[in-house]
Amino acid sequence: MTTTPDITAPDTAAPDAVTPEATIANARERIDALDDRILGLIQERMAVSAVVQQTRIASGGRRVHLAREMEILGRYRDALGKPGTTLAMTLLELCRGRI
Repeated sequence: MTTTPDITAPDTAAPDAVTPEATIANARERIDALDDRILGLIQERMAVSAVVQQTRIASGGRRVHLAREMEILGRYRDALGKPGTTLAMTLLELCRGRI
C-alpha cells in the first residue's frame, strides 16, 4: 500500500529549507536591484526627452506635444489601469517639467 505525502504539513526532513526571513531578504534584494534599474531607465528617459524638447524648440516648435503625451498616458493606463495614468503623469512631469 502506498501513501501520498501530506502537502499541507511542513517538511521537517529538509535541513536546507529556506526560512521566510531568507525568502523576504532575497526578494527585497531583488526589488532593490529592480528599483536601481528603473531609476536608471527613468534618468535615461529624461535625457532622451530633453533632446526631443531641444530639437523641437530649435526647429520652431513647441516644447510639449500634447497628442504625444496623450498616447503615453493611454499606453500606461492600458497596461496598468488607473495607477498607470498617475505614473505616466509623474514621468511626463519629470521629463518635461510642469506645464
